[in-house]
Amino acid sequence: MKIVLAYSGGLDTSVAIKWLKDSYNAEVIAYCADLGQGEDLEAVREKALATGAVRAYVEDLREEFVRDYVFPMLRANAVYEGVYLLGTSIARPLIAKRQIEIAEKEGADAVAHGATGKGNDQVRFELTYYAMKPDIKVIAPWREWPFDSRESLIDYAVSKGIDVPVTKEKPYSMDMNVFHISYEGGVLEDPWAEPPGDMYTMMVSPERAPDDPLYLEIEYEGGDAVAIDGERLGPFELLSRLNRIAGEHGIGRVDVVENRYVGIKSRGVYETPGGTVLHVAHRAVESITLDREVLHLRDSLIPRYAECVYYGYWFSPEREMLQGMMDDVQSDVTGKARLKLYKGNCTVVGRSSPVSLYNADLATFEAEKVYNQKDAEGFIRLNSLRLKQRRR
Repeated sequence: MKIVLAYSGGLDTSVAIKWLKDSYNAEVIAYCADLGQGEDLEAVREKALATGAVRAYVEDLREEFVRDYVFPMLRANAVYEGVYLLGTSIARPLIAKRQIEIAEKEGADAVAHGATGKGNDQVRFELTYYAMKPDIKVIAPWREWPFDSRESLIDYAVSKGIDVPVTKEKPYSMDMNVFHISYEGGVLEDPWAEPPGDMYTMMVSPERAPDDPLYLEIEYEGGDAVAIDGERLGPFELLSRLNRIAGEHGIGRVDVVENRYVGIKSRGVYETPGGTVLHVAHRAVESITLDREVLHLRDSLIPRYAECVYYGYWFSPEREMLQGMMDDVQSDVTGKARLKLYKGNCTVVGRSSPVSLYNADLATFEAEKVYNQKDAEGFIRLNSLRLKQRRR
């Protein structure tokens, strides 16, 4: 039997290589996607082989990830439950899609992942697997093996000589890509407890951020960010640079108890520095380029789009339908947003566009000749008719 395992080099998937080999008498092919997590992925490849994989793929998907997954999601302003910018969620469909392609290339019998039976990632991986290859066999070790906790996994790893990056003293799990890093489990399972101060990776705390604010401009074309302070950059480079800039100013940290798709409330802590800046800047350019009713109708569909991403339905007809509408709306979202970054806050201080719908003559409180204020009387009377009828 031949199995392609989505491999990160972390605790779960390192144990999974050994367990899959022993349990299924299988050849395990490890696959690791470089989504900008900043790790030494050559070391990850070597670790997979040392742990027992017969082959190990490490593939650079960074540009594709930002261009074809993160940017479309940002065009839709997707936020789950008003807080979470979906950094882990959006990575899974690309990882799983490429995993299926490798499985077909290798003639593999099955694919496997290290997601737990309590989490969202198992759903995201497997919905993509089946969307890409309906007859594929899926193995989810966490739903089969005897280990019932990360501590028991650590014990097993130690007994088998498997090097793992977590300890019983610091057991929270992390997932990182160029869009964000997440922290879950362990000491974070108490929703009342403040996260440890030394946990964070992508950004300084607002208290340690510079005392002077930083101003920057983000330029958009057709809904996508294309330049920072006049310098045009590709998607991955642009997001990477914003991560550094925003991280230095403490931008993009959230602590949330979210509703998992499987029905469990879970506490997650996220850092999304560059993504937070892009979300704020995008909204600013939209504010002067989108028609009111188009904007409001689109906004009413954001929660549904965000659910598609969070639940794992990226390759679904409903997400694709919504994406088509979202992208059509973005055709005129071209312009610049000027932002002020200061101690954890990202504030819009200016916006401009060559196709702006903002009309200073209409908006002014000063004298003008384009708006007859008396017209508002009839407008109000007509709109009050149904309210009056309720009192008759």
